[in-house]
Amino acid sequence: MSSPASKRYRVVQWATGNVGSRALRRAIEHPDLEVVGAWVHSASKVGRDVGELAGIAPIGVRAVGSMEAVLALKPDCVLYMPHVCDYDEVCRILESGANVVTTRMEFQNPAALDPAMAARVEAACQKGGSSIHATGSSPGFITEAVPIVLASIQRRLDHLRIDEFADCSSRNSPEMLFEMMGFGAPPGEASEGQLRHKQMSFGPSLQLVATALGMPLERFEVSGAQGFARADVHIAAGVVPKGTVAATRSTLTGFHKDKPLMTMCTTWFVSDDVETSDGQQWEFRSPSGWHVVMMGDCPLDLSISFPVAPEDYADMTPGLTANRPVNAVPYVCEASPGIRTTADLPQIVARLG
Repeated sequence: MSSPASKRYRVVQWATGNVGSRALRRAIEHPDLEVVGAWVHSASKVGRDVGELAGIAPIGVRAVGSMEAVLALKPDCVLYMPHVCDYDEVCRILESGANVVTTRMEFQNPAALDPAMAARVEAACQKGGSSIHATGSSPGFITEAVPIVLASIQRRLDHLRIDEFADCSSRNSPEMLFEMMGFGAPPGEASEGQLRHKQMSFGPSLQLVATALGMPLERFEVSGAQGFARADVHIAAGVVPKGTVAATRSTLTGFHKDKPLMTMCTTWFVSDDVETSDGQQWEFRSPSGWHVVMMGDCPLDLSISFPVAPEDYADMTPGLTANRPVNAVPYVCEASPGIRTTADLPQIVARLG
């Protein structure tokens, strides 16, 4: 399917944070989308022009603060991007007949959802004749869209490895770096919670691709390590003292027939001058990006980097997560009712003109 040039889809942006405001801007600019509103959490944003919330000129459309106001706009699709997933919200939107494209990883693989919740969401889709699709950059683009394309030239898959490198030193986000990602923390083992979050983030996405290829994963193994700064590190968000965490590495491997089939390894860092907890010499890549190696009967080695200046990096990164959901809207609106995955939908072709 290609997006019909003559058809336009009414869209509401749900949440206007860092990624949501970027999605809102790109939806406004999209030739096939008509932004008819935005749901906002803050009362101070209610009534404001959504163009302002997107960082562009006013467009004559106001933000709203209630579910009733969103549904009254009769959107074809809601771009659902809150920090926390509310299943009641999602089901109510779907039951109304509006489709949902979301960055919430809970919906990337319905097989990973609690069966009762998956059944509830499916029932909401059937009632409204609507569909829901989850995507983003990582997981999403790099763990699903790219591997599916690379596998299309194979007739045998031996192993897929995805390495993600993220140099976070230019991000002026102290809360994210120090509190959420753990930079600047004293030495210690990667917590079970952190490793479980990593498996929950990437496991369902890798399983989706493996199952689509006819090679379902029977189990996962996950491990983590830390890199400690050899000297004080001065970054945009503050100072990472000597001896504290300046890099983290997490590796998730899925097994098929007791052999490792798919591996996702994330290396996030603010300095590459570190002493590693596992005693290994880590690879660091800058600029940030991904390294994908697919071993099969047609081996492939692919490197993807983000060639932007450090001062432009923070402004570029929201698009990595926001753009693909916006491009997916026409495809999800035309899909049959239900939870629709990357393996279910046609290849998403962006309309850029």
